[in-house]
Amino acid sequence: MNRTVYNIRNVRNIRAVRTAVCATVVLGLAVGLGACSETVDQVDKAVDETYEVTYEVTGTSVDEIQFHAGGGKAMDPKIETVKSPELPWRKTVTLRGIMPPAVMPIVLDSDGADVACSITHKGKVIKEAKGEGLVTAGGCVAVSPVTG
Repeated sequence: MNRTVYNIRNVRNIRAVRTAVCATVVLGLAVGLGACSETVDQVDKAVDETYEVTYEVTGTSVDEIQFHAGGGKAMDPKIETVKSPELPWRKTVTLRGIMPPAVMPIVLDSDGADVACSITHKGKVIKEAKGEGLVTAGGCVAVSPVTG
C-alpha cells in the first residue's frame, strides 16, 4: 500500500500555492468586473447624453417633411410631420443617446421638384443630400454624434 506522507514543509508549500492561485483568481475577477463596470458606465452615459441638431430643407414642391424630434426610443424614434412646409425650412431639436438624427422631405409630384436637406451638429454639416424629385426619397439620416 502506497501512502503519501505529508510533512510540515509539504503542507506549507501546498498552502502557499493554493493561496497564490486563489489570489490570482480573485484579482482576475476584480479586474474583469471593473472593466465591465466601466463599459456599463460608458453605455449609460452614451444612452443618456443629449445633443442638438438643426435640420434644414430647401428647394421647391415639398409636400411634407418628416423628422426625428427626440420622442420615442433610441431605436424606435417618434417621427413628427410638417405638412405643406414653407421653404426654406429649419428646425433645431434635442435628441438623446444613439438616436439617429433624420429629416425626410416628401415630394409627391417629382416633376420639377428640386430638394435638398441637411443635418448640422455644432456648426458642422454631418449629412446632406440634394436631388430632383424622388432622388432624395431617403432624405438625410446620420449616425448619432454621441457614438463618435
